[in-house]
Amino acid sequence: MAARAARHHASGGGELGCNPRFIVTNLDGGAQTLYDALYCQRGEAENRIKEAQVGLFATRTSCHVMRSNQLRMLLAALGYVLIERLRALALQGTALASAQVDTLRIKLLKVAAVITRNTRRIRLYLASHWPSADIFAHAMRQLRSP
Repeated sequence: MAARAARHHASGGGELGCNPRFIVTNLDGGAQTLYDALYCQRGEAENRIKEAQVGLFATRTSCHVMRSNQLRMLLAALGYVLIERLRALALQGTALASAQVDTLRIKLLKVAAVITRNTRRIRLYLASHWPSADIFAHAMRQLRSP
């Protein structure tokens, strides 16, 4: 078991000062090791769960039928995995490499485009002044099969 107690020191001018943290636990191990390896990692996992809930609408389980809610959660989880793979494979070295799901959805995926299809290819026509066009093109080149 681990519990956190934080103490905020207020300095003059309404600014927050240092924020020492105290972890009370019955686990064996060094204090810094437990804080870094266990407590901070738990917080990082909670941040990823919140990101999926907020960014991919994973909390929208308002259907009266359990299977419908299950499907929504499954699709949200699948969407999160796809976003993670997009970050890892296609967005490395770009401004959106560490962007949150909301930002990726708005800047990279939620785009107005014209799609045309003929017998041999599908073409995607994007706006000429779209701010994220260079990052989108980079991601497409990275994801294209060799």
